[in-house]
Order: sequence, then C-alpha cells, then structure tokens
Amino acid sequence: MPRSRISIDFPLDQNGKHAGHARLPHSVHRSAYGWLPIPLVSIRNGDGPRVLLMSGTHGDEYEGQVTLTRLAQSLTPDAVRGQILILPMANYPAAKAGLRTSSLDGENLNRIFPGDASGTPSQMIAHFIETELFSRVDVVLDLHSGGSSLNYLPSTVSLAADNPELLAQSKALMAVFGAPYGVLFEGRGGMGTSYDAALRNKIIRIGTELGGRGWVDPAYRALCEQGVMRVLAHFGAIAPDGIAPPGAVQFVSVPPEAFVYASANGIFEAAVALGDRVRAGDLAGRVYFPETPLRPPAEAYFATDGIVICERAMAACEVGDCLFHLGKPV
Repeated sequence: MPRSRISIDFPLDQNGKHAGHARLPHSVHRSAYGWLPIPLVSIRNGDGPRVLLMSGTHGDEYEGQVTLTRLAQSLTPDAVRGQILILPMANYPAAKAGLRTSSLDGENLNRIFPGDASGTPSQMIAHFIETELFSRVDVVLDLHSGGSSLNYLPSTVSLAADNPELLAQSKALMAVFGAPYGVLFEGRGGMGTSYDAALRNKIIRIGTELGGRGWVDPAYRALCEQGVMRVLAHFGAIAPDGIAPPGAVQFVSVPPEAFVYASANGIFEAAVALGDRVRAGDLAGRVYFPETPLRPPAEAYFATDGIVICERAMAACEVGDCLFHLGKPV
C-alpha cells in the first residue's frame, strides 16, 4: 500500500506527551499550499501496550469527542505504560462542520476504509488512519453515538464475526468497557468500516454507540470515559487504581430484520420508547402527512422480537430512513 500523503508535525516515537496535527493537504483558492489540521495526541512512556482512541469518525457524534478531549488533558506520561494515541476528530472536515459526512466530499469515513493515499480528503484520511495509526497499535476503541439522526441506549458495538476466537475477544473487551448493552451486528462485514481495517491489521477493535440526538448527555459521557479507562487498565496501559468495576452487560444481536424503515415521506410519531421490549407485529409508529391532512397515516411494524436499542431522533422522515432497530438478547 502506498505511503500516506498526510504528515504528522511531531514524532510519535518519543516518550512524553505531545500534541499536534496530522496535516491533510488541502489546496484551495484561498490557500494554494494549505493543509487541514487533524488533532492528534501521543502519550508515551517506554514499552508496553499500544492503544488508539478515536472519535469524530462521524462529525455529529459528540460523546466520544468530549471524552477524548478530557482524557487528552488528564492523562500524564508518568501514569501511562506503552503508548496511547488520541484522535478526537478523526474526520476533521465533518467534525468541524458538525456533520455525519465530510463537508468537503460528502463521504462517510466509516464506509471507505482502506481509503486511497491520493483520493478525496476522506479517502486520504481513511488511508492515513489504517496505514499510519492502525499499523502501530494493538487495540482500537472507535467511539460513536447516534449523531443527529439517531439515539442509542448506551452500548458497545462489534460484529458477529464468523471467527469464534475474534468474537470471544471482542465480547470480553465489551464486558470490560461495561456499557449496559453489547450490540453484535450481523451481516455488516466488508462495508469499509474501521472494523474491517482492524481485521486487516490483525488488531482488536470495538466501538460504542452512546446516546446521540446531536448533543452530549453528561451521564453517557461519564460512562464512556469510565469504559475507556477500564479498557486502558485492562491492557496495562494505566493502573487500575480508583477505576470502578464494570456493570453487567446484556449482549444482543442485530440481524437485518431488526431494522424498521420509513415507507413514506412525512412526520414520524413513535409508538414505543428506547428500552421497550416488543414482539413481531407490534406497532412501531406512524408517519403523518400534514401537506395532505385527509390522508391516513402510514403505520410501521416490527418484523421480529427484541429490545428497542436505537430510535430515530428526528420527526421528519423520508422513505428509507431508519426509524428503529432492535437487539435480540443473546
């Protein structure tokens, strides 16, 4: 794979705490030889575990960005063994604009790994993360939430991989993190996500889905911070002193039939709430049509049993928008 065109303005192989930028080349009318600053922090203290903490893969998901900002300030080299890399705004153009996708090229960073060293800005970022960061660490925490359009129960996330050993490792790490739910998506491998990048680099990766609605829930942020600290302690990157043990985790699978989508353009009113247990055939909600007030609402129903793990955070919807997805207890 070709070398990344994104450079880092400080050395990653030095001990101590260093903060700077990964410089994304960006030549535009106002700045012919310019670059965009992707924030990056390295905290290193000799040999030991190597961990990458990343958020802002989707720019409107804020719980992880706040968590990593706080950890970048609070962690000190003398408290660390090995190296912790912190990438709080992985897709800087999207995060700067508060958008799920890049404001420069419209691409979803978590669908284009391994990227392209000479491609669009998002493709260059994906290539940089996989070749320059994933290649030097043992474990990745990719912190997500529901963003502007969705809201999640606090969950860790992985794929229901065909590899039983990898699945067992992922579930063990999800239990260490300690979010109340451990969500295992089915049939989503090969979609160009950071999970696929981790598989290629033979490293462990788990994600999170913690809240959403385009804002920061302090309780979910605190849960995220505690979970990250537990994982760091689990690998020996920090001491476990004063870190609370995790609570119980309910593992759930998410098969394709667990999703409910809008079948019409209109305004959605939910019939259930996060955390509800539903059965196949139960009413999920109704889409109303104020432009044609005599038109009856379109009803949406669940196709399977499960727990409401994720809900749409916006009332306005269009055909194909995700309204809910369920988790089926494992």
